[in-house]
Amino acid sequence: MKFVLLSGGSGQRLWPLSNDSRSKQFIKVLDDVNGKKISMVQRVWKQLEKNILTKECVIATNYAQVDVIKAQLGSEVPIVTEPERRDTFPAIALAAVYLYSIQKCSLDEVVAILPVDPYVEDDFFKRIQDLEVSLRESGAELALLGVKPTYPSEKYGYIVPDKSNNSNYLNVNYFKEKPSADIAKNLIENDALWNCGVFAFKLKFIINLLIEKGFPIHYSALLESYHLLPKNSFDYEIVEKAKQIISLSYNGYWKDLGTWNTLTDEMNSTVTGKGIISEDVENSHIINELDIPITLLGLSNTVVAASPDGILVTDKEVSPKVKEYVSKFNGRPMYEERRWGWYRVLEHTKYPEGNEVLIKRIGINAGENLSYQIHYKRSEIWTIVKGEGIFAYNNQLSHLRTGDVVNIPLAAKHAIRATTNMEIIEVQTGSELIEEDIYREAFSWDEIEASCKKNNEIAR
Repeated sequence: MKFVLLSGGSGQRLWPLSNDSRSKQFIKVLDDVNGKKISMVQRVWKQLEKNILTKECVIATNYAQVDVIKAQLGSEVPIVTEPERRDTFPAIALAAVYLYSIQKCSLDEVVAILPVDPYVEDDFFKRIQDLEVSLRESGAELALLGVKPTYPSEKYGYIVPDKSNNSNYLNVNYFKEKPSADIAKNLIENDALWNCGVFAFKLKFIINLLIEKGFPIHYSALLESYHLLPKNSFDYEIVEKAKQIISLSYNGYWKDLGTWNTLTDEMNSTVTGKGIISEDVENSHIINELDIPITLLGLSNTVVAASPDGILVTDKEVSPKVKEYVSKFNGRPMYEERRWGWYRVLEHTKYPEGNEVLIKRIGINAGENLSYQIHYKRSEIWTIVKGEGIFAYNNQLSHLRTGDVVNIPLAAKHAIRATTNMEIIEVQTGSELIEEDIYREAFSWDEIEASCKKNNEIAR
């Protein structure tokens, strides 16, 4: 059995800590058994490791999240990267073709799809494995995993079972995606289950579907045709149209931590970062990523969340509405995790004359490096404020340490490798300060050193 973990989304429900590149699953506010802060994706990956399942896993994500996944889970994690965001059906189709044409999985292989951020107990993953047995036994097209609803929610899909069924699994009458509260109440009265985003199918189910629709079933070819795939969720595109669906129920603890009110329920500390809450306050939380303290007085049932992207003060019950408001913001993410470390935007100014200035604080982990790159729309000045490393500049290597300042003009090739943990203040100036103005010549440090050596030999 193969597992595909879906990781995507624009990251607005847990604003301001989440953004386009750091969605909710990457925020480190949960605690592991040792009290260390971990993210939702790290928690799930540890559970998969405990169940000896990580070797069978692939993560499907978009290009903006690749670096943070590698930073949190390791560089060897297998990732299927969408060339653009097109919802869950295209992402699952691409992952299925990856398993078929790259990993050479059999068409009879059962594939389980699950979100990368469920808050569950370890036995949840054992129950997912039961889907394979039930799917093969029943001959159904799809097998879904559901949980018993606790209230008539409008944000979940509902699995409506056939009550006459007496086997180990339930035949599904139909599937209803995100109904109104009144309809949800009626569905619950008819023993409907919440769809917890987990389902399984034989690989041939998706491969044959793509063939019928005229899409390629080889990975590189489907990447090129990805923009033609229906921009739709798997639930709408497949589940609601499937003819043979079964479901299993999971009776253990399951929770969607998609909003501040649900996430804070599972946090061990009421204050994360610099902050103080007065003793008369009940059920309130501070989550602060800034270097300035926050003081919360007299406001119970409140969440105060602060990051370089903004500050949120909200009553817990209305916190799910934050997405409606912050979708109007068009600013760039102010904090990102990368495979080599992290960066935080300290200031970004656009002047009426047309030029821009952006100031970043960059952290590079010991042994990691920035890629060998060129910019054509900006120059940079680096000030080393912590640590030391090797600097590659137009095919020449030199040593940099705390206090050094380097000027990098337009069209200059440059990279750096940290020999100890480093921090750099980077000042960018130019006509357009965008990530697209990065042209990479090499990624690994071995490639960078080889490129420098080769070009020096040619010059001689």
